[in-house]
Amino acid sequence: MEIPERQTSRAAGWSRRTGAFSAVLLLTVLVGHRYELVETPAFLWVLGIVALLAAFALLFAGFAFSRLWNFGDRGGRNLTVGTLLALLVLVPFGIATYWAATYPTLRDISTDLDDPPILDTSTRTGDMNALSPPTPGERRLQTETYPLVTGRSYNLPFDRVLEAVETVLDRRDWQLTAPFPRAIGQSEVTINALAKSFILSLPADVAIRVTDDGDAVLVDMRSASRYGRYDLGDNAARIVDFLADLDQEVAGQVGTPPAE
Repeated sequence: MEIPERQTSRAAGWSRRTGAFSAVLLLTVLVGHRYELVETPAFLWVLGIVALLAAFALLFAGFAFSRLWNFGDRGGRNLTVGTLLALLVLVPFGIATYWAATYPTLRDISTDLDDPPILDTSTRTGDMNALSPPTPGERRLQTETYPLVTGRSYNLPFDRVLEAVETVLDRRDWQLTAPFPRAIGQSEVTINALAKSFILSLPADVAIRVTDDGDAVLVDMRSASRYGRYDLGDNAARIVDFLADLDQEVAGQVGTPPAE
């Protein structure tokens, strides 16, 4: 009885090639976007293509596994490599999907919901998220989800607080949209900057308002994502982290904890 020759699964080969290409494309576009070689709208489209390619790699792997199981085709190694690469690529997409289901649909966060600090819109374009006052629902959602997003009140001279803000800003890789303001003759200043998320480098506009109301110096902050319906908690985390560092900087300068 003649034993038929085992065939090599083409689907297994396509799974490996597609999975490898999706992984290389993902790394390339991440590096390109971080170093501003790829604009954000194109970056988001490429991310969608990457996810689609990884899904096709898994689909090819499924066809290949069916052939290997039923007909004994060759290609187990290609199938395994393609599956592992596809899963590795899809892991961050899965995490982002989970975060999108967990975090509220907010993309503009402020410590002062009644009078948010004014953002610099000179470099914003029409394809970016529109800036609008928060709705009552958004106010309630932010208050319930991010209770730590609150402004600061310091019993210190205006120039000392402004100096502390500048020191904390210097520790961050944010791009100021204008030279840092001086305190002389001022009772209120707003510092505007462009910040980026840690992993995907998605841009967000930031405004820090320092006001001397006569009794204390108030610091309010706002962070708004330029792209995307969800910020995945990025803006709130940016504000909470900055103001926590500002608390420590003020306490270190005067040797006493700040009043909130």
